[in-house]
Amino acid sequence: MKSTIGNNAGMVWDFLETKGEQTVRGIKVALKVPEKELHLALGWLARENKVEFGKVGKDITVRLM
Repeated sequence: MKSTIGNNAGMVWDFLETKGEQTVRGIKVALKVPEKELHLALGWLARENKVEFGKVGKDITVRLM
């Protein structure tokens, strides 16, 4: 499971590096990652201070630091 989380974190990193700031929903749809696995990957990146979160309306946004 830890390798899956790490792999998903890498995909999220690559996606954000290419596309810039995105909503959590947008990342989920684009990468086709199950929601729980995406949240684990985002937590991994947040713990490593690689991403920061914001809010636009009801949407949570994510961007690289």
